[in-house]
Amino acid sequence: MNETIRFAVGETWLGAALVACTDAGIACLVLGDGRAELAAELRQRFPASQAIEGGRGIAPIAAQALRFVEAPWIGSRGLPLDLHGTGFQLQVWQALRAIPAGRTASYADIAHSIGRPAAARAVARACSANPVAVLVPCHRIVRRDGFASGYRWGVERKRRLLAREAAAGPALADHCRPSIGLP
Repeated sequence: MNETIRFAVGETWLGAALVACTDAGIACLVLGDGRAELAAELRQRFPASQAIEGGRGIAPIAAQALRFVEAPWIGSRGLPLDLHGTGFQLQVWQALRAIPAGRTASYADIAHSIGRPAAARAVARACSANPVAVLVPCHRIVRRDGFASGYRWGVERKRRLLAREAAAGPALADHCRPSIGLP
């Protein structure tokens, strides 16, 4: 990707968050401990692009994305995404977006849902390559035994996200309509 990427950094209940957009939509949402760390990650992820803090149209999109980080059950359908990955990664990320807030699935569940039942490890690699925390909810993937493990932005953040969604409990009932066959 050789283009201009506009970004904004804000604070969330999970720590600092950086939202980066191309003209097509959100290309990156990363979580971390501080502005410098996040800006360095953005530049590493998009080395051929010019990263500019602020700029045309980033503020309202970043604000909406950060609201979603605060309350993942509100839905992110209005947020444009500009995801770049392999065909397989894009398929996995789409399947992840079908997992409702308050629900979890395993890597094997996702592999089955995309018609690749032997690809659980490849699903795990696609999750680790996810460029948009929470918007593509790889935090909702747990081990087969139900325990949280492996999360690009830290297992503790993953546990906190899952706990927050679980605590919303009954309020999520209207939002939890799975569109793929997950347990």
